[in-house]
Amino acid sequence: MATEVHFDIALADGFILTELAGVVDVLRLSNRISRRPVFRWHYRSVAGGNVTGSSDAIIQTTALPARPDADYLFVLGNADADCPALSLGATLANYTNRQARVILLSEAASRYIADKRDAGAKHTTHWENRAVLLERLGLFDTKSALVVDAGSVITCAGMGATVDVALSLASQHMSSAAMMTVADILLHERIRHYNTLQPFAGRAALATGDQGLDAAIELMQAHIEFPLSISQIASETRLSKRSLERKFNAVLRATPNGYYRELRLNKANNLLLNTDMRINEIGLACGFPSGFTAIYKDMFGMTPSTARKKGRQK
Repeated sequence: MATEVHFDIALADGFILTELAGVVDVLRLSNRISRRPVFRWHYRSVAGGNVTGSSDAIIQTTALPARPDADYLFVLGNADADCPALSLGATLANYTNRQARVILLSEAASRYIADKRDAGAKHTTHWENRAVLLERLGLFDTKSALVVDAGSVITCAGMGATVDVALSLASQHMSSAAMMTVADILLHERIRHYNTLQPFAGRAALATGDQGLDAAIELMQAHIEFPLSISQIASETRLSKRSLERKFNAVLRATPNGYYRELRLNKANNLLLNTDMRINEIGLACGFPSGFTAIYKDMFGMTPSTARKKGRQK
């Protein structure tokens, strides 16, 4: 009988249930389809014991071992890139020194990038965390792909991309037909390539079918922190400013400036509610070097501080 492939899954308080399910359900379904235990997994944490997720799910864990025997270590994010429990430098080395592969998701990837500093260009993290790294550490060159495979350490944006990386790794130990069946059960139409760009990372979120308009939207998404002028966007898309304005009005019922402003404010709102970035940092990260509070209030009907407070009460 073939040797089972062993996964350790490291959790910290506040872990994201979406990411846990993205790993475990791929492994569980793979075993079911194969009719044998191809994979086994253990839940780990720094100290062991119960770990509570952001959705109040409680997982019983054992402590991360000093001499691990796992083939893979997944470290899940927890919406706090500064969490000390995600700073696992020596622990990660324990795994990689024994030829295990380490997969860092979202905030775990961010913490690794922040600790390494000079390795940012080799790794990726969730776009929310890229904004934090940019504003606080000046790390401009962090990748914007879903996943970056740097050999012994793989960094991943986490969330929905967790399923993609788990399927990709599992496929190295199963037949292609079996892996496609697992993907089908998950209603996962295709395993996205690691190089696929995240939303808000240069990939258009809306395809209108109009080549010039889609190109303009893509440019807007690629230049959130340092917005281009509408004249620059028109020039880049080889349209006149007036022609671009007509396209936005006809298809989106908006002006280019209005659409661009709302795009940046929606990203700001996401950062406000889902990160601990300071309000002025969020304004800068979304292209509002001044007047951000007033602009935000005009859009959402409350100040950023009030919105953050209300969001944390839910």
